This record gives sequence, structure tokens and C-alpha cells, in this order.
Amino acid sequence: MQEAIKNYDDVDDWKTVMFLYNSALKEVGTKLEILNDEFQHVHRYNPIEHIKTRIKTPESIVKKLKRYGYETSIENMVRYVNDIAGVRLICSFTSDIYRLAEMIGNQSDLKVLSIKDYIKNPKESGYKSYHMLVSVPIFLSDSVVDTKVEIQIRTIAMDFWASLEHKIYYKFEGKAPEYISKELRECAEMVSALDEKMLSLNEAILSCIHQEEEAEKERERLKQENPVLAGSQ
Repeated sequence: MQEAIKNYDDVDDWKTVMFLYNSALKEVGTKLEILNDEFQHVHRYNPIEHIKTRIKTPESIVKKLKRYGYETSIENMVRYVNDIAGVRLICSFTSDIYRLAEMIGNQSDLKVLSIKDYIKNPKESGYKSYHMLVSVPIFLSDSVVDTKVEIQIRTIAMDFWASLEHKIYYKFEGKAPEYISKELRECAEMVSALDEKMLSLNEAILSCIHQEEEAEKERERLKQENPVLAGSQ
């Protein structure tokens, strides 16, 4: 990169554009790890189970451009393919998803470009996930380039279903028999029921812990008010 990159109109080199996307993944990945560490420090709980990152392969990018009806070029790739750089956050509970989405949206140097909530509005296949398209500034030696990153947030159960669904449809090249699609939709409903049950169970556990903590505080208060009673115990 001998000349400064002012924006993507100046990018005509494949290695350069891939460098920008890889840099964007590093930036976003670091931010997410810090948020997770902060949450652990403040709340003694990690909302993120796993963080996965990936860069789309050239073959996948070309295939997507053709599907959209665009010519293969770096300009079209940057403009129309939004998931070249992708981060996937795997959470334990659905409540974690919206909590993380809010935390990400509050980052001052991240610009949220669009949101697709496939949890409240699942795809016809049964697919559920929360997608955020963000733009992160990449600071080079003498310029700044805003670069897009897609963030997908799912529970462990949603990710399990989506991974298997992808493998199954890949074998059929996207044309699976109807009975298989029907079975997958039924499995998606089971996954949703499991997520709801696990969230309800977690809330019940947290409620029990809170009640026990409050009871302990009350016992300590009574001891302080009645030291004679406390000494006799």
C-alpha cells in the first residue's frame, strides 16, 4: 500500500481489501473480548460462550455476487456483499443475545448499519439468529477506512441447529426434499422450546440465589441488632 487509502473507491488490489477485512475482524474481536471480560468483572458471569471469526472465500464471494446479479469486481464485492468479514457469538441463553446486542450498539466507534432479528422473525426454514451489520474504522498510517463486519449472535442450541441445517442443505445444493425441510422445521421448534426451558430454569436458579443472599443479609442484620443472641449461637 504505497498510496494512502482514502476510501474503498481507491481499493483495486485483492490483498489490500482482504487486509482491511482481516483488520476489521481483529478490531471487533478485541472489543467483544473486552466486553465479555468487563461483564465477568462486574456481574461475575460470561455472556459469551464462544467467539468464531471467518473471512468469506473468494469462491463464496463470487457465487453470492452472481446470485445477486452483479458482475464480479472488488467494487461490487465491497458494496453488495455484507458478510465478507463475519463474527459469530455463541451464548447460553436468549436473554444474553439482546444484552450483547445492546452492548455492541453502545460502542461509540462502531456504527450499526442494519439489524435483522431472525429470533423474533425466524426464516421459513426455522433458522434463528440475531444479525448486526456494523462498520468499524480501520486506522492506517495516514488514513481511516470504515469496514463492514457482520455479527451473528446465537444460543448454543441455535448454532447447533444452523450448523446441521447448513451441512444438510449443502449436500442437496439447496434443494432438499420437502420431507427433510419439514423435519428440520420441527427440529427448529424443539430447539426453541429447549432455549425457553433453559432460560426459565436459569431465571429460577438466579431467583433462588437472590433469595438466599437476602436471607443471609437479614440474618447478619439481626445478629448486629442483637449481639447477645449472636454470641449464643
